[in-house]
Amino acid sequence: MKLLLTSSALALAAMTTGAMAQDATACLITKTDTNPFFVKMREGATEAANAAGINLLTYAGAIDGDVEAQVAAVETCIAAGAAGILITPSDSRALAPVVTQAREAGILVIALDTPFEPADTADATFATDNFVAGQLIGQWAASTMGDTSGARIALLDLNASEISVDYLRNNGFLQGFGVDIMDPTDIGDETDERIVGNDVTNGNEEGGRTAMENLLQLDPGVNVVYTINEPAAAGAYEALRAFGLEEQAIIVSVDGGCPGVQNVSEGIIGATSMQFPLRMAAMGIDAIIAFAADGTRPENTPGLDFFNTGVTLVTDHPVEGIDSITSQEALSLCWG
Repeated sequence: MKLLLTSSALALAAMTTGAMAQDATACLITKTDTNPFFVKMREGATEAANAAGINLLTYAGAIDGDVEAQVAAVETCIAAGAAGILITPSDSRALAPVVTQAREAGILVIALDTPFEPADTADATFATDNFVAGQLIGQWAASTMGDTSGARIALLDLNASEISVDYLRNNGFLQGFGVDIMDPTDIGDETDERIVGNDVTNGNEEGGRTAMENLLQLDPGVNVVYTINEPAAAGAYEALRAFGLEEQAIIVSVDGGCPGVQNVSEGIIGATSMQFPLRMAAMGIDAIIAFAADGTRPENTPGLDFFNTGVTLVTDHPVEGIDSITSQEALSLCWG
């Protein structure tokens, strides 16, 4: 009889815990709802939340850098009594105060894709190692070019806020290419004479086109183009093509979405570093479910709250010493 009572109690506890998790509300706040990367992230979070039977609220800025919209979204999630918030911060410093308010209200906050500054502003970060993502495409570009002494490099960054995802990819690319970095946490302080300049894209195709046009005015001999993401890369290519220079420059990027991988297949982008936003979002929802059930927080190596969700180089022109997959292989993944 004692065993029966114990089993019943355990079953009741499990049912109660499950009910607590299913009654939970989670929030996903992305930089925009138009960038394919964040569309895929929302898809992954929605699928995971539906599978677990929890309520998911989604919000996004109008453009990359729309801090005010993200602040308002966090405040809405606090008011809604959310158990957890997943957020890709548009400004990893400016959002710290409202995120601190959320955590003080007992909400689990997890940064996706872009770490906060300092990183422990959030409970954990599920993201690509963005420096490595940049480093891979820098190494590939240098190896593909061979003699890099004649490089004329255009750097197409995100925006003027200099958030971590921006300078980490930028500086990872430069280090991979063989450029000495004066300050790894800053963009635009490089003195290497091969660098034509930096311009901002806001992570979209129109911004990429305009930034490329601006840098071509400085130097029409640009032959290496780093881009913060694949929409910006597509815009850069259109600008180069408009000037009849599309065969002149190697374009490299970061993301690994199906449109970007297709551009690798078509020779528009030479190489890209594939991220895994579906994985980030699913891990985030799982963490919120565990937290809602019994207060469990994500655990990693002691002293670290960064969970690396992986990165893979995609190119149809592999180089020795750098692991990569082809565009055809990548099309079966596409951020999976």
